[in-house]
Amino acid sequence: MTDTPLCRCAWARSEIEIEYHDTEWGVPNRDEHHMFEMLTLEGAQAGLSWETILRKREGYRRLFKGFDPAKVAKFNDKDFERLMQDASIVRNRLKIDSTINNARATLELYESGTTLSQLVWSFVDNTPIVNAYTSLKQLPAQTDVSKDLSKGLKKRGFRFVGPTTMYAMMQAIGMVNDHTIDCHRHAICAKMK
Repeated sequence: MTDTPLCRCAWARSEIEIEYHDTEWGVPNRDEHHMFEMLTLEGAQAGLSWETILRKREGYRRLFKGFDPAKVAKFNDKDFERLMQDASIVRNRLKIDSTINNARATLELYESGTTLSQLVWSFVDNTPIVNAYTSLKQLPAQTDVSKDLSKGLKKRGFRFVGPTTMYAMMQAIGMVNDHTIDCHRHAICAKMK
């Protein structure tokens, strides 16, 4: 008797993508540091493959101080230049600058009495959207919610938060469950709040 292989979303092909898909993608997560991490990584991914970003994830975690917005907000020009020289992350001036800027924007949210996680999740009334797609071709690149989220973050000074990037983040943090219905993770994630 042989084990039947698990059915999973077709985009998860490499070992690192499969691990991410099977443990994290689509899982509702409201942790503040994780929220800032996914905001950063999804912005860094623009124009690149997600596998590339996953392979650089540990470099990002190390260089951006565990994605602690309070620590990243203190980065200065010297820190910026150090980041630009480190190949363990995507060395793009605009993307690195946006991460530091977004940390500062996150601190401004704190000062106004909310968190990044609370703000982001408010766009779905704190309840994950569970879709029932049968094929990756059906998945949208952006939605009305991701457009509203993008506008809301831009209004608060965030950068690299376009509607397509925000939809990818929504998928990553489980605001939306876009596992195809034949995927072994769809039902599991659908039960999570």
